[in-house]
Amino acid sequence: MKDIIDKSTGQAEIDNSSVEIKKTNTSKMHLLNNKIATKVFALGGLEEIGKNTYVIEHDQEIIMIDAGVKFPDAGMLGVSAVIPDYSYLLENNNKVKALFITHGHEDHIGGIPYLLKQVNIPIIYAPELAAALIRDRLKEHKLLNKTIIKEYTENDVWKSGSFNVSYAALNHSIPDAFGILVETPNGNIFSTGDYKFDWTPLGHSANVSRLAQMGDKGIELLLADSTNAEVEGYTLGEKKVIENIDGLFLKAKQRIIIASFASNVHRIQHIVETANKYGRKIAVIGRSLERIIKIIRQMGHLKISEKAFIKTQDINDFPANRVMIICTGSQGEPMAALSRMARGEHQSINIIPGDTVILSSSPIPGNRADVENVVNKLTRLGANVIENSPENRIHTSGHASQEEQKLLFTLLKPHYFMPMHGDYRMLKVHGQTAVSVNVAEDNVFIVANGDQIEMLNGKAKLGKRVAADAIYVDGKDMTGQASNIIRERDILSKDGLMAVVVSIDSQQNKLLYQPKIISRGSFYVRESGNLINESINIVANAVLEVLNSPKPTFGAIKTAIKQSLSPYIFKFKRRNPLIIPVILNKK
Repeated sequence: MKDIIDKSTGQAEIDNSSVEIKKTNTSKMHLLNNKIATKVFALGGLEEIGKNTYVIEHDQEIIMIDAGVKFPDAGMLGVSAVIPDYSYLLENNNKVKALFITHGHEDHIGGIPYLLKQVNIPIIYAPELAAALIRDRLKEHKLLNKTIIKEYTENDVWKSGSFNVSYAALNHSIPDAFGILVETPNGNIFSTGDYKFDWTPLGHSANVSRLAQMGDKGIELLLADSTNAEVEGYTLGEKKVIENIDGLFLKAKQRIIIASFASNVHRIQHIVETANKYGRKIAVIGRSLERIIKIIRQMGHLKISEKAFIKTQDINDFPANRVMIICTGSQGEPMAALSRMARGEHQSINIIPGDTVILSSSPIPGNRADVENVVNKLTRLGANVIENSPENRIHTSGHASQEEQKLLFTLLKPHYFMPMHGDYRMLKVHGQTAVSVNVAEDNVFIVANGDQIEMLNGKAKLGKRVAADAIYVDGKDMTGQASNIIRERDILSKDGLMAVVVSIDSQQNKLLYQPKIISRGSFYVRESGNLINESINIVANAVLEVLNSPKPTFGAIKTAIKQSLSPYIFKFKRRNPLIIPVILNKK
């Protein structure tokens, strides 16, 4: 297997050791006479969970598969979203023909508003639910007139000069999930999006026969979801989870408060239907939940009367055993509804002893401590908290585990494989699974965002890298400048700041007064008199040196202050505070 990312430099190494397709395979004979390579690369979705954005380019045509967003982690202070760098698409905008969506989760469609603000996308093809979610989001951003959104079904085919695009139904935790087949002059490419094989699905069934037909036709390159690459066996079916939740409804004597991922549309739909079945009024708390329930009701996926829903302020008007509250906060997010209930800070709902709180989710890595904190507080208030466990089984993943991944390789029989949508270790393990089934070790590409795979005449190799850095969105800004802001916020949170005020006469190149140093959140000035005095001397000498130089400038003074003071503070305080020079100039 080729691990073609040099971790010391972050650069990709070109590997020309790919195996040529044998000419005796008549289904691939047409791949041996092309002059132009087909390029495949990700702008997001590799070595990470989120912002899935994949690009296929041939000659003068580019198509995209998915355009997702990544939500910021705890270290990205003040950042509202993380998106790919779209500069390559902007530079080649005249080539972009269409965007194809596999399903409606935010990590596959959430980047579309940001993409459309920079790049002209003539048309977006999406399944029914994803199309509705995209329209809703574009309406919110006032971008509905920027593109055409067209729904596709499994039997549709899109054709251009270089590509034929068709679809195969797959299972996921949201209705209308599809894999996408792209036929190119250099072979067929199949992208799974997010998928699993659920033999008792809540939505449509995975079209195994269609996948097998595509495999018989020939798949040159497979791009497949790696989220559960490290999980052995099979992923539990969603129907079993719903049955288990149904049993908890029967046991609950008072209110039921249930928290789940808003993105798990199948489960949200059936939780609401179960509450209605048992005569419980439904209160929905959380903007993302309200949005998805509104849309699936409009589409007819959820056939429940408006009378079944109540407002949060009316909850106490009904008997406790007639109420079900569905809310956000399954990951212990501090501002989510469930966390505010646990702290007794929710404006409408207080936990009552005897309430049944169901967490139909599993903690995302890094969130375990936050979830346990919420569970402890809810329990202290008298709630009966039920979490997912091997005994309860009230949550399952929407992603294929290893045995399902092996089934996909068996059906599609890909010649080359690029694992996608996963952290690096997940991509690596997924590559090993591919080798264990039917993919040659040298034909597995473990690549990073921006690495181009070039397919030509039965061979695949790495080409040039394209820009694919993460762009941090702070408010409405998409310039990438938020990266510097994040760094400064991180410094402020850990090491504080020091303001250095100097008064100069730029006409005479003189320092008028001794510099003044103000520390905030870095160290106690009263206890550091000697350090402050020496810092003043260091700054004064640095400023005088610049003033006595041939070309003194304000920029040079600021740089000299930072470069001279920072190592001294770190030496004695082991801190790297944000140093802000303030220059007062006599006029």
